[in-house]
Amino acid sequence: MAWGTRTLRAAVRGPALGREFRWLWAAYAASAYGSGFGLGAVSIVAVLALHAGPAAVSALSAAGLAVGAVLAVPLAPWVEARRKRPVMIAMDVGRFAAMASIPGAYLLGILTYIQVLLVVVLVATAKIAFNAASGAYLKTLVPKQNLIVATGRFEATNWTSVIIGPPLGGAAIGIFGPVVTMAVDAISYLLSALGISAIGRGEPHPGHPATPGTRVADLLDGWRHILSHPSLRPLLFNTNLCNGLIMAGEPLIAVLMLRQLGFAPWQYSLAFAAPCVGGLIGARSAAPLAQRFGRHRVMIASGMLRAFWIIGLAFVPHGVPGLALVIAVQFGLVTSCGVFIPIFAAYRLEQTPKELAARTLSSWSVTSNLSIAALTMVFGVLASATGVRTALAVAGVAMLATPLLLRGVRATSSPQPVSV
Repeated sequence: MAWGTRTLRAAVRGPALGREFRWLWAAYAASAYGSGFGLGAVSIVAVLALHAGPAAVSALSAAGLAVGAVLAVPLAPWVEARRKRPVMIAMDVGRFAAMASIPGAYLLGILTYIQVLLVVVLVATAKIAFNAASGAYLKTLVPKQNLIVATGRFEATNWTSVIIGPPLGGAAIGIFGPVVTMAVDAISYLLSALGISAIGRGEPHPGHPATPGTRVADLLDGWRHILSHPSLRPLLFNTNLCNGLIMAGEPLIAVLMLRQLGFAPWQYSLAFAAPCVGGLIGARSAAPLAQRFGRHRVMIASGMLRAFWIIGLAFVPHGVPGLALVIAVQFGLVTSCGVFIPIFAAYRLEQTPKELAARTLSSWSVTSNLSIAALTMVFGVLASATGVRTALAVAGVAMLATPLLLRGVRATSSPQPVSV
């Protein structure tokens, strides 16, 4: 019995991934918890400190996604041609400086909307470059047999930060004012940079420096790889459409719950924070499920399950039943995503050559950000013309069609986890 318990516990925990990975994971955790603590801080600062209206607040989000994505395109070959740890450290330091400028300007009484807009764009650009570098670095740090375990730990940390961070951040805003969470978020990037610096592992030069004559062509290499790959191509379309529809529904359900149905802000926060426990459960279960049932089967099944939830948001009633329905819908959605994302992320890295990893991840992030920005605008206009519930219903019906895009994803041999 004791042996069986130890075996089950080892299966859930997964293999040890080494000191270098632990430092990378710690750096990610610092940044994730800081971002969770400061979730929504930019919008709060815009509303409370700058008295921005709904259109101006929405423009901050759209600009961060769209402009940041465009600016990140030429960074992809630059990231690819350099050691990834220095790039990650530089992006963290840059985000620290940008975010810290807002509390500083606020305290001096010189904060402006333009400054906040520029910070949002710079942080979004640096995030894409950082994610591209970190994904490429993870591919060299962790054997492919353990990629699902590694990505699962990152995903579990992300969901935990969403559970814990926003309630603490909201309380801090109430006690200390609107910019304190941005100061904490800024410091978290500095802690992340210190964690990455502490890895101390030698990193060979990529050996293919970008030159002015090749960089323009290199910009499209990530998309060429994705679109020519028989499985990554449908995954790109599926994940971007799913993410875009999910994110497009977020401001709509906020308007429905807070304005039309009269839910209190704490009830709205609870409805989206509590279900994140499902994301944590899903992320921790991804590797054991893939090992038990097969990576391809679990990836497709969890990818399909994501599609059947958000249509329920169009039918949220008043009171406790409405709150319970939102929590149930969100729990199902984030649990499915919690299982899908680590397996998908590991599969994408495995199917990408090392010399293309940064450009592929950057291209994917750029496409995702542009898709989310476009769909958010489209459904915002649709909600204005037809009503919030109608727009949520259309998003839900469109989401039901997304599993069709997974049909082209091919099964490949699943590497078995090994201890490191």
